[in-house]
Amino acid sequence: VQLQASGGGAVQAGGSLRLSCKAPRLILSEYNTYTMGWYRQAPGKERELVAEVTTGGTRNYVDSVKGRFTISKDNSRKTIYLQMNSLKPEDAGVYYCNAKRLSSTSWGQGTQVTVSS
Repeated sequence: VQLQASGGGAVQAGGSLRLSCKAPRLILSEYNTYTMGWYRQAPGKERELVAEVTTGGTRNYVDSVKGRFTISKDNSRKTIYLQMNSLKPEDAGVYYCNAKRLSSTSWGQGTQVTVSS
């Protein structure tokens, strides 16, 4: 699955960013069979799940971003978004879009998020 991510950047603590991830080559019926999510990886740390939306519409978040980040999905555009508010320096890292179903998982190119204090 080809995933195209965009929207990273550099902000000050307390700022906001919105990430987007599109799956342009999937037909819509296929797109709806994937759990779509965002992971991040900070230097020296393992990649971690930040947020995901399941095929049933359930949204899951890592505890550290609850109340600040919102994941949304626009099926017609085959795109997911991650609205990140009240950013903290510890949110910095490379964010990766992910699409998974059954034993298959695909990654988009990473997009850098930098948060200065």
